Parts: sequence; structure tokens; C-alpha cells
Amino acid sequence: MGKLEGRVAVITGGASGIGEGTVRLFAAEGARVVIADIQDPLGEALASELGDSVVYQRTNVAREDDVRACIEGAKDDFGRLDCLFNNAGFGGAVGPIDEITVEEYDSTMNVLLRGVFIGIKYAAPIMQEQGAGSIISTASVAGLRAGEGPHIYSVAKAGVIQLTKSAALELGESGVRVNCICPGAIVTPLVSGGGTRSVEDVQRAFTHFQPVRRPGMPEDIARAALFLASDDGSFVNGHALVVDGGFMAGRQWSQQPEMFRAHRDMMP
Repeated sequence: MGKLEGRVAVITGGASGIGEGTVRLFAAEGARVVIADIQDPLGEALASELGDSVVYQRTNVAREDDVRACIEGAKDDFGRLDCLFNNAGFGGAVGPIDEITVEEYDSTMNVLLRGVFIGIKYAAPIMQEQGAGSIISTASVAGLRAGEGPHIYSVAKAGVIQLTKSAALELGESGVRVNCICPGAIVTPLVSGGGTRSVEDVQRAFTHFQPVRRPGMPEDIARAALFLASDDGSFVNGHALVVDGGFMAGRQWSQQPEMFRAHRDMMP
């Protein structure tokens, strides 16, 4: 029996990248999954491939009506909602702060932070009535340390982390856990520039990005989401789980000054 046998999950941004990896893993673990995305061909193809336990629902997370319809539809169709994974995202506004337009700021925040808020807003009452549920959101190491992402992206991800902690205090009392995942360098269409760089190039670039000498893959984040969604994570609430191969721990050992890496016999 899978770790999510009989459970129902909604995964936003589920048609590609981290979302796709999580859809595949959750379905393999017995969950019925709603793929919520705006990439119709990819979402429909994935749902068709995985069978009757997976459905696709076109959902723009920046639109409240779309999110509400997706979450309430999942509950109506499957009878419950056990997990919401707020994963949809994009790079958003880039460039120097004085060149970012207000419109670019708004569109970035609408997807990356407002969309997470809307998801929590509509999942919460369903899960509270059940007395159980797991809400997970994709944050980023860029929300923990400046300089690891564009300005507005970083601000939005920091907001996701704080919203996670705040909502966890309220919903935890009803048996609903709220956590987020902070990925490091993960090979996805987002970081490959929508196909402008090959997957192989991104993998090579990310191999030495962190102490663990391999690139992070969507499956790494999917396994973290499975932990948080399943009974394995039943006592984890209000947590920002960093999955980054050691990147946030500090400067890599091979990049430390030589005096720090000297052999013991060289110490006074």
C-alpha cells in the first residue's frame, strides 16, 4: 500500500518540472491527483498517461475563481482534500530595481505569493472540517538569503515562508499542517530559460553548485513533498524544509581559504 493510498491531492503547476515529478510520485503512492496548471497540452497528456486516478484542471493561480473552482471541484469529485501543493511559479520580474515596472511586480506577486494565499484560503475550511490535511508550498533558498534570485521573486518567496509559519499556527490547532519547501538549484524548465538552454547544460552547471556533487532534480523535491504530505511528516508543521544539497550551509569546503583546510599537523 502506498503512503498516500486513498488520499486526494491538488498540485498547482503540476504539468511540468517539480510539479510533474510530484504528480508522478503521488500517483504512484496511491493518491488521486488533480493537476492544476495553464499548460493544457502537457497537463492533459500527463493525466492521460497516468490513468483514471489523475485529472487535469486548467487553473491560473493568479485568478481567485480558478483556484476556488479547482479546490472545491476536487472535494466535490473525490469527496475530500488531503493535500494541496502550491507549486505553480515562474521567474517573474527581472533586472535592476529601477527598471522593474509596477505591472511586472504585480504579475510576479500575483502568481508567487497571492496564488499561495488563495490556495490556503480555500483549502483550509475543507481540511479543517475533516480535521486533517497537509498544505505545502514551494518557496526557495532565494527567500532565505538575498542574491539568490531576482528581487521580486526573492521577496515573494520570503513571503511564502512567513505565510507558511503564520498559517501553520492557526490551522495546526485543527489538525491541518502547513509547511513549505525551499529548493536549491533544481533542473527544471524554469531554470533552463524555457528551453533556451539544454537540460544537459543546466545539469553540468548545477553539478558543482553545492557540496553534493550532482544537480538537484524535480524528484528530490517530490520526495520532500511526499514526506510532508504523508503520515511520515505528521508532526511537522510551520517548517521551511531546505532541499539544496548543502548550498545554504555556507561556503563549500573546497572554496574555503587554505588556512582553514590545512592539515592538523600545520596547526600551532
